Amino acid sequence: MLKEILAISGRPGLYKLVTYGKNVIIVENITDKKRTTAHQRDKVISLGDISMYTLSGDKPLGEVLEAIKTKYDAKPLNASDYKTPEALQAFFKEIVPDFDVDRVYNTDIKKLISWYNLLVGSGMTDFLPKEEATDEANSEVSGDNKE
Repeated sequence: MLKEILAISGRPGLYKLVTYGKNVIIVENITDKKRTTAHQRDKVISLGDISMYTLSGDKPLGEVLEAIKTKYDAKPLNASDYKTPEALQAFFKEIVPDFDVDRVYNTDIKKLISWYNLLVGSGMTDFLPKEEATDEANSEVSGDNKE
């Protein structure tokens, strides 16, 4: 699901990929559902391609969002609870205990909280790819056919 959700530099919010055009992509804002275009000059990144720095390597954004969802029962976070740098660091340490303090900035954590709230507010709470579940279901079906 996160592969289709895009962040566009210079534009607030998150966007869902609708389709590709010639030298543009058509995107839809996930909150107000308004469609617009993103051009080649725009810096567009898929949330599925983002990861957070940890001391043991990079952690995909989907896993981080899933950890927040699990801890907070898929409810939106109150962003005003995380106004100070200490509060942001404490929050993120609960979610990703081994995050790299020198490479994960407070602005990154604020953006993460904002994105999480936007996704949950839009009803999008499946942060991990469903390939694993699909593979398990396919192997069970295959197993049934062999009997």
